[in-house]
Amino acid sequence: MAKSRKHTFPEPRLIVSTDDLAQTVQRLRKEVFVTVDTEFMREKTYWPELCLIQIAGEHEVVLIDSLAPELDLSPLAELFDDRDVVKVFHAARQDAEIFLHLFDRLPEPLFDTQVAAMVAGYGDQVGYDNLVGALTGATIDKSHRFTDWSVRPLSPAQFAYAAADVTYLRLVYEALVEQLEREKRGAWVSSELAALSDPDRLRVDPEKQWEKLRARTNNRRMLGILRAIAAWRELEAQNANVPRQRMLKDESLLEIAATVPKTTEALARVRGVTRGFAEGRMGKELLTVVESASTLPDADLPKVSRNNGKGSEGPRSSPALVALLKVLLTHQCEQHNVAPKLVANSDDLDAFALGQDQEGPLLTGWRRDVFGEEALALCEGRLSLGVQGGRLKLLRTE
Repeated sequence: MAKSRKHTFPEPRLIVSTDDLAQTVQRLRKEVFVTVDTEFMREKTYWPELCLIQIAGEHEVVLIDSLAPELDLSPLAELFDDRDVVKVFHAARQDAEIFLHLFDRLPEPLFDTQVAAMVAGYGDQVGYDNLVGALTGATIDKSHRFTDWSVRPLSPAQFAYAAADVTYLRLVYEALVEQLEREKRGAWVSSELAALSDPDRLRVDPEKQWEKLRARTNNRRMLGILRAIAAWRELEAQNANVPRQRMLKDESLLEIAATVPKTTEALARVRGVTRGFAEGRMGKELLTVVESASTLPDADLPKVSRNNGKGSEGPRSSPALVALLKVLLTHQCEQHNVAPKLVANSDDLDAFALGQDQEGPLLTGWRRDVFGEEALALCEGRLSLGVQGGRLKLLRTE
């Protein structure tokens, strides 16, 4: 635990004009790195309503009021496109999605301190305030985490909270980089950040939204209808800028896919579907989508995954072997001081137990060194798990 000490940072400044933003960007482009955070609202919209952008350089801290009527954010793209300036975020995914939607590209290069902290052994998805405490000894006030950032003017407390999200982040970044270089784990982080910097991983694919609903069935026709209506809902929600669940709840989609309504009356009987919806434009379009998906050739229907329901087709992994792999994963991550979630998730272990990971992530790069080699030895009977002195011990059987 770092010793607490007093930190002083530049006084934060509010930006409300395009000229001020453009001049600030030119100064920030001379930095080696800047820290970035956003405040946004999403309760009533599909796309996040960006309310504030915080950026800290070595000599200035700015809060960019993205709701200011005379502010054009386009100069900010120059900073985000400048590859000589590292853009540092904590838990970057949502911020990255916002800037991808705003500028149609991601900030580059991008560094995520949450990912780096997982590599450095600070646990799975460590929170910003906990990481600041661990690395600087400071305490961050998170009481404004759920404040309404769309209300103007901002209060002094909101101002201080927003600034703290990027000022202490500079200290966190420097401490993590120093530790990763000392432990020679920079390449580990780089491989993880490469995935985060892929815009295709952040863009929503309407045709894949049905997979998130986890329908417990192996009925391919039902899954084909579910795929079609989930994609329709996603596009409608995007166009209307309303949350997908407010457009039509997941439970309603699953019932529609199961009952296949053909008339307005039948659609109105689905739980969660109002008569007004069923009789309106969207109800008619939804019925057309259902009808079209109902006549798809069998070859165009989704393949049944072994994760869909108890009666699914395909091989299933041994629960006992997966349990052993989880124990081994925990042990190896303790030995290497790295977060288990970063190394492998349940799907990864299932695939490995089935022998489907020969070219997958667990047998490539740093993951192979940390876990993959030992996991392979366990599955091939060359390694067993034992206990000695109250601790897990790996026993070679070769």
